[in-house]
Amino acid sequence: MRLFFIVMINILSESMMMNYKSTQEFSKDFKKLFKKYKTLKQDLDNFKGRFPEIDLFGNKNFAIFYDNGRTKIIKARFFCRYLKGKTLRIIFAYYSNEKIVEFIEIYFKGNKEREDQDRIKEYLKTT
Repeated sequence: MRLFFIVMINILSESMMMNYKSTQEFSKDFKKLFKKYKTLKQDLDNFKGRFPEIDLFGNKNFAIFYDNGRTKIIKARFFCRYLKGKTLRIIFAYYSNEKIVEFIEIYFKGNKEREDQDRIKEYLKTT
């Protein structure tokens, strides 16, 4: 029981140390989807809370598109409770040394087949 609390404290402290940002485009995407899917904000908060414990390399729900050692661009399946099993996709940059996650794009897989490659390229140019 005591070990459980120590592990939970470590997870919570790592989560608090992680900084989350989002691009303007992501904010627009999110606002548009939030109008349709009312649990989206809580689902994103849940994702943020669980992020430090996720194994990015050994998890089939995450695909690393780009990795230069400092920055990883990752595409993930994003579960939305409102959709009841259908998932959204979320693209984000992960800076492991700085403990920063910056959200780039979010979309519903049923409406859009792939991520916006131009948006990712533009993001990488500005970083």
